Amino acid sequence: MNKFLKILFSVFFLVLLFGTSISYSEETKIKIGVLAPLSGENASLGKQILNSIRMALIDIKNNNIEIYPKDTRSDPEITLRSALEFEKMGISLVIGPVFHRNILFLNKVKSITFLSLTNKTLDLHQNVISSGINSSSQLKTIKKFLEKSEIKKTIFLIPNLNYDLEIKKGIRESKIKFFKRYNYDIDPTKLTKQIEKITNYGIRKQNLLDEILRVEKSDEPNKEKIIENLEKKYTLGKVKFDSIIIADFDESLKSVVTSLLYTDVSPKNKFIITLNQWFDESLLKEKNLQPIYYPSINKQNLDDFTNKFFKKFNYKPSYLSLLSYDLIGLIYYLSLKNETLEISKSFKTQNTFKGKIGVFEIKDNKINHQLNFYEINDGKLKEIF
Repeated sequence: MNKFLKILFSVFFLVLLFGTSISYSEETKIKIGVLAPLSGENASLGKQILNSIRMALIDIKNNNIEIYPKDTRSDPEITLRSALEFEKMGISLVIGPVFHRNILFLNKVKSITFLSLTNKTLDLHQNVISSGINSSSQLKTIKKFLEKSEIKKTIFLIPNLNYDLEIKKGIRESKIKFFKRYNYDIDPTKLTKQIEKITNYGIRKQNLLDEILRVEKSDEPNKEKIIENLEKKYTLGKVKFDSIIIADFDESLKSVVTSLLYTDVSPKNKFIITLNQWFDESLLKEKNLQPIYYPSINKQNLDDFTNKFFKKFNYKPSYLSLLSYDLIGLIYYLSLKNETLEISKSFKTQNTFKGKIGVFEIKDNKINHQLNFYEINDGKLKEIF
């Protein structure tokens, strides 16, 4: 990062920290549209996003940015209708929509740049920027850990779900070299059989039985002791990998690791790595699945934001709220560098910005995030880098 950018970052944080107000003297107000589900089943999420945006505006202490919320009702057609209303108002930059499905018709509103909160980067229109924690950002962080730990043979397990193409794109962009890649069925009745095959469980189990039989028939002087030790084992023989990346979440993730344990592949002996878990506290309780590793945003920054939000609104925010908070900071930072009408165009050029989550890089219609990396072990969370 060059010296000029470092100076700009410093200016930005001084403004946020001390509330220094920059005068825009008679300049045009920066009008930002917000597309969020303000009614319907996701209305509470829309409310959280609006509150986090308003909190960001208070923290910036600058009256030059004005927000204009409109409802999407989580419906692509209503999203388009609201976007067309923004276009009539002369708004060229919009935070939202939240969900990938709601960007469906937004290519019809070419005068507006949409900062969607989705982490999906496939099938984006030219005027839509993905700002979620995408697979490329996560896998680049995992790659850093693999290199740092000198891990050479990694297998990748991908569930047969609707985000597998997104994961495969992240793999290509991260340029991680995998030993092997497998797709698996999340149905527990099929999963264990698939994991058995991946880990050569049947062969290793038979190896053990054969060795016990061999020793029983042998004349080895300590064969009773040898057999006793063998019978304490579940399998005999090594698997051909030293780490496993599992692209899964929640109970499905736990099922995969449990199946690995059943096939005598333990997190104590092989690195078990997964994608961003948003600090799922239930993983802390599952000590038999530990250690387990994953990339994520900075935990301390998330806790600080959550506590501040709770004190102001008396409820805990979603993680998307932090994303929307940071987008206001990003827009403000870009407004220091550009004329008001040029801010939306800045999202079409490569740019770097430091926010609450970490460092952003705007590139190729998506915002990549420089993430931290964490380990859960013995019921405790530890930051690796």
